[in-house]
Amino acid sequence: MEAIITVVGFLGAGKTTLLKHLVENFSNNGWYSFVILNDYENANMDAQQFAKLIELNSIKPLSGSCICCSGIVDLRNTVNRIPERKNGITLIEANGTSDACSLMEFLGVGLNDRFLPPIQISVVDIKNWQKRGEHNELEANQIQVSSLLVLTHLKNVSENRKAQVINELKKLNPLAKVVSMDSLDVLLLPELLPSKNTAQKFDHQKAHWASCSVDLPDLPNAMCIHSICSALPKSILRVKGCTKIGDATDFTYFERIPNGEVHIRPFNGIPITGSKLLSIGPGSKPSLLEKVIKESIVRNA
Repeated sequence: MEAIITVVGFLGAGKTTLLKHLVENFSNNGWYSFVILNDYENANMDAQQFAKLIELNSIKPLSGSCICCSGIVDLRNTVNRIPERKNGITLIEANGTSDACSLMEFLGVGLNDRFLPPIQISVVDIKNWQKRGEHNELEANQIQVSSLLVLTHLKNVSENRKAQVINELKKLNPLAKVVSMDSLDVLLLPELLPSKNTAQKFDHQKAHWASCSVDLPDLPNAMCIHSICSALPKSILRVKGCTKIGDATDFTYFERIPNGEVHIRPFNGIPITGSKLLSIGPGSKPSLLEKVIKESIVRNA
């Protein structure tokens, strides 16, 4: 039977980084991964980042809906259509606002009997855990029915802070195993059992934020990226973009995570949806993105 592993966690916690780590390690050990990526806007952009790890026909992006509620049927249908493989494993990355408890409750209903009951891994940004203000409840919800909690963003974090966060995690989910990504043994994951922890109720509608995307022209320099990211309000929790910089022929990917940090890296190939800027969070509007892009180019030309 084939294992299904869902990866959940707050925006910017490191879900995609963990997923790449899992795909690479499973592949090196003779496992064949099928990856499903969910995002409100342009999941195809994230899907292309896996092109060097697995074949594109083993990746399915699901955009424009939340897989724990409106997109759950589409998710189930996608899983059931996955070709049967020897040593196959299905990896699902939920968007950063998913109600992880509802996802586990609904996903296992109606799957083909060749699949094992889904298990869940939560990615926990130890540096920013429960520093989300009004979104703390959502972040706490995302670890309560997970079998494994993977700690990320450990650099420059004190041992006291680490111990404090682990203690809080254990109170919310005493049955889960807690590990750092460095100490994660991926070969043990297919043997994990679904969590039996009892979750607190959560009004997921509070996490149904606005999202949007607009075309992004070539930018004159990298300063434009920082200008765009700093101009967008903090209520927008995630900013992502892909375009060409200066005279470069290759594309550049960038993102602003909830704590305001901006990360820039090369993009694999050519974005199939074209160059885009997208945002997730209250206040996301195409008119705002277009205004910020225009002002940034003028300022940094």
